[in-house]
Amino acid sequence: MADHYYTYILECADGSLYTGYTTDLARRVRTHNSGRGAKYTRSRLPAALVYFETFETRHDAMHREAEIKKLSRARKDQLIQAGRIKAASPDGRPLPSGTKTDPSGGPLSGAVPDAGTDGQPDLKRQ
Repeated sequence: MADHYYTYILECADGSLYTGYTTDLARRVRTHNSGRGAKYTRSRLPAALVYFETFETRHDAMHREAEIKKLSRARKDQLIQAGRIKAASPDGRPLPSGTKTDPSGGPLSGAVPDAGTDGQPDLKRQ
């Protein structure tokens, strides 16, 4: 059984977004970029990791994946902007080139943006 599960969003070369879940974030991004990932990303390479959340159970990660997939593109963009990640995986290993970075640093793993009263996302820790 995995220690952690991740729900993630990739931005493909054509600007489209792909959402999935995994137990090993860096390996999964490498798999996508090698052309052995999801059929959707194979023709849209390279794909860059732009957002992720960390969960303790597979169920929670899959549930969050389904929630994100139901969001509008505008809402997904808000989620990504609110949770820009640092260019390092949760275990400290570098992620593939092209990974977007947070200029202020620090991963927001586990942060769940929630719409505030002004319509902008507020971050709440799980």
